[in-house]
Amino acid sequence: MVNSMTSFARHSSNSQAGQLTWEIRTVNSRYLEPHFRLPDSLRELEPALRDALRQQFSRGKIECFLKLQTDNSNQSLSVNTDRLNELASALDQIRATIPDSSNPDALALLAWPGILRNEGSDQPMLLEQALDGFRQCLDVAQHTRAREGAELANLIRQRIDAMTALVKDVQTHLPEALAAQRQQLQNRLTDMLDGKENLASQERLEQEMVILAQKADVAEELDRLRTHITEIGRILKRNEPIGRRLDFMMQELNREANTLSSKALTSVTTQAAVEMKVLIEQMREQVQNIE
Repeated sequence: MVNSMTSFARHSSNSQAGQLTWEIRTVNSRYLEPHFRLPDSLRELEPALRDALRQQFSRGKIECFLKLQTDNSNQSLSVNTDRLNELASALDQIRATIPDSSNPDALALLAWPGILRNEGSDQPMLLEQALDGFRQCLDVAQHTRAREGAELANLIRQRIDAMTALVKDVQTHLPEALAAQRQQLQNRLTDMLDGKENLASQERLEQEMVILAQKADVAEELDRLRTHITEIGRILKRNEPIGRRLDFMMQELNREANTLSSKALTSVTTQAAVEMKVLIEQMREQVQNIE
């Protein structure tokens, strides 16, 4: 299955502490790059979130945002004295180093992460609900990536079909091109010898034709192009991340198209090579978004 690395997903759910809203945004990247933005009260959840994410995705820059909209109307608030003592100790160290530093007021202390806590909330349950919401949001993102990946696969197959037609066209015109080049050499030698045919001129023609055949033989390039095209078709059917494999195949296709262009005998071959490189570049751009 072909998966894109681009997606957006949102999932909201209600918990005892309030509404949990996840947003996941993914874009292309060579590696897996997860980034989390979480409320301080749920920061301890990050290792479990990373594990869940790695089970779904293997590549891409993935930004995950969690918003907790709390409803404190029916909950009592209390001060986390352990956290407050830690903050006070840190302030004492600052005052020892910078004696004239100003002291924070009570409201500033209450606003510090972790100082206030909701007595009515069940932290383990809240963590589980947040993790479950994250998994559901991941599923939505994965479906989006799969849907877009299917479209990308269709675009690549269309261009592969076009390349197959170009390879067949070059193969069909190759004997005609070689014959035309042979006749051109024959005419040139005839003009040089004023129409006099002899064994030496015939031998020279054969030598020129051997050299020409070696320089203009694109059979190997055409065979390799067909092989690469077939392999790309197989890769698109794999049920695993295929972006890097496809990127490598684009490099190989481009290599053969360049060689074909350098050996071109006729405008037909030259034009076919140019069109191939255009198709390859179009596919390369799409491949950059495939996981």
